Amino acid sequence: MWPSLWPKNWVQPSARCWSADLLLDAACKSFPLAAGSLESEELAALQWNLLADDLAYPLAVLKRSALNHNLAWMQAYAARKGVHLAPHGKTTMSPELFRMQLDAGAWGLTFATVFQLAVGVHAGVRRAIIANQVLAAADLAGLRSLLQTHADLRVWFLVDSLAQLRLIEQWAVAQAVYQPFDVLLEMGVAGKRTGCRTQEEAWELAQALASSPAVRLCGVECYEGIAAQCDNDHDVRAVSDLVRRVVQVVRACDAQGLFADERILLSAGGSAVFDLVLPLLTTGDLSRPVDGVLRSGCYITHDHGHYTRYLHLMEQREGLQESLQPALEVWALVQSVPEPGQAFLSCGRRDISHDIELPMPQRVARAGVRSVDGMQPTPPDWRITALNDQHAYLQFDPAGNAPAVGDRVVLGISHPCTTFDKWRWMAVVEDDYRVCGAIHTCF
Repeated sequence: MWPSLWPKNWVQPSARCWSADLLLDAACKSFPLAAGSLESEELAALQWNLLADDLAYPLAVLKRSALNHNLAWMQAYAARKGVHLAPHGKTTMSPELFRMQLDAGAWGLTFATVFQLAVGVHAGVRRAIIANQVLAAADLAGLRSLLQTHADLRVWFLVDSLAQLRLIEQWAVAQAVYQPFDVLLEMGVAGKRTGCRTQEEAWELAQALASSPAVRLCGVECYEGIAAQCDNDHDVRAVSDLVRRVVQVVRACDAQGLFADERILLSAGGSAVFDLVLPLLTTGDLSRPVDGVLRSGCYITHDHGHYTRYLHLMEQREGLQESLQPALEVWALVQSVPEPGQAFLSCGRRDISHDIELPMPQRVARAGVRSVDGMQPTPPDWRITALNDQHAYLQFDPAGNAPAVGDRVVLGISHPCTTFDKWRWMAVVEDDYRVCGAIHTCF
C-alpha cells in the first residue's frame, strides 16, 4: 500500500463535505503523476478541469450539485413520510460521503459486514444496522470490541435461523460475554436471498431470540428489492405481499411482548422500490412506538440505467415531477478507431460497473473542446457492446457521426456500487467540470 493514499487522521473526520486530510498522489489511479502529492483541500485552488485534460483517463467523477440535490431530496422524502433514513454505506464505502449523509440528517448508516461497520464508526457513525447475518467468531468479537470502545454506539444485525442463534450463543458462552447483541429478525422471500421463509419459522425464531441471553430482539427487517422486477403491477403486488407477511410477524411478536426495547425497530428499503415498504415502516396500533428505518443507499449518486428505470415508476406512483439525479460519471478517451464502425475507449472492467448492464455513452467532448457548451449528447447509434480489462468497445454507424481519436466520452452506469469499488479515490467536480475536491473509498 502507498501510505500517503490513506487520509491523515481520518478517524476524526472533519465536518466538511470533503476531507481536509486526504492526501492524493501517484498511488491514486488517474491522478496526474507530475502533480506530486496534494491534499484534497488544495484541489479547488488549482482550477483543474476535465475538459482541459488536467487529469488522466479513465476517470470516475462525482458531480457536486447532483450529490447535494440527492442528499436533500432523499432526506426530505424520508421526513415527509415519517421514517428515518439509514443509507447503506456499502454503496460508496467513503468516509467523506458518510459524513455528508449524516450531516444531511441521516438517522444512522447501514452496512453489510463488521469491517464496513468499523469504517463507518471511525467516520462518526453512532447508529448502524448490519443488514446481514453476523455469526463468525471473529466478527462477533470485532463487533463486541467496537461496542465496548464506543459507549454511544448502537448496532443491530440480522438473524434468520436457529442455527445462527446457536452459534452466537456458543460464542458468548465460550468468551464469557454476558452483554447481549441487539438483533432484528429477518423475513425473506422463497427462492431468493436470506430471511425466514414462513410465518411459522419466523415465530419459532422470534420466541427463541426473545428468550436467549445472547441477544435482544429489537425488531423485524426485510429487503424488498429481491421481489422487484421493474414492472409496476408485479412490484406493487409482490412487495405488498412481503410487507403484509412482515407486519403479521411484527404484530404477533408485539402481542406476546417479545420485543426488548421501548421502541420497535422496523427496517426495509433498497434503492429501487422503497416507496412500497412505507406501510411496514409506519405500522401503527402496536403496544409501543415504532422507529421505521429506510436503508436506501444508491440514492446518493443514483445512476443512468437500472435505478433510473425503477425511479421513473416510483415517480409515477407518487405523482412526482422529479426525484434523483445521476451524480457519478466515468470519463474515457477514444484511443483508437481501427476500422469503420468500431472505436475503443480507455475504460474497462477495472474501471466501471458492468454487473447489471454495460456502460451507456451520455455525452462527448470532441478533441479540443474546452467548455461545457461545446459538449454534445452522444449520437443514439453509439453504444458499448463489450468490455475488456482496460478497453470498452464503442460501436457506431460508420455513415453517421463518428468518434475520433482524442474525443472524451462521458459514460453513464447502472448500479453505482460496482463502480465505487474500482476506485480508491474520485474527483468531485462542479457542473463546468472544474475539480473542487475528492473523496476516497475503503473497500
